Amino acid sequence: MQHTHYTSTFTQKKHPITIICENVTNAPNIGSLFRACDAFGIEKLIFCGSDIPLGRKMTKTSRATEKVVNYQVEETILPIVTKLKTEGFTVISLEITTNSQALNQYKFDTSKPIALVIGDENFGVSEEILKLSDATLHINMFGQNSSMNVVQATSICLYEITKQFSTK
Repeated sequence: MQHTHYTSTFTQKKHPITIICENVTNAPNIGSLFRACDAFGIEKLIFCGSDIPLGRKMTKTSRATEKVVNYQVEETILPIVTKLKTEGFTVISLEITTNSQALNQYKFDTSKPIALVIGDENFGVSEEILKLSDATLHINMFGQNSSMNVVQATSICLYEITKQFSTK
């Protein structure tokens, strides 16, 4: 028998993970990020940028999860990443670079909170933030395309991180 939202038996749990969005400005993507953060029990979602659309177009895809996910909006990302690093977070950027490591081979330090930085839909994570990151990870791709939607990539990464937190 298929479960509904009201009959599923998942146990609610929070993971010590903060998602930091660098100039993610597409309203449907923002709504979907709220849903992914709720689904994976993420502690906090931070949007950094000057034009973050949190209106009706966002709520169409968020399905009211913006009401339960702890989030904030900041103008710039650098002070946020710097502060989290000083608070003991491991800063991970999700980006394809010459030095990035494959997500499926990376061992997360689950004794520390994680700040996962995701980038702009067109330009990715800035060089400035990549330099501050403790690690840069990519998702292995096997088709012709070298990237995927920011929400899809974030969800895949959150699955791997929360899986490792669950097995500690």
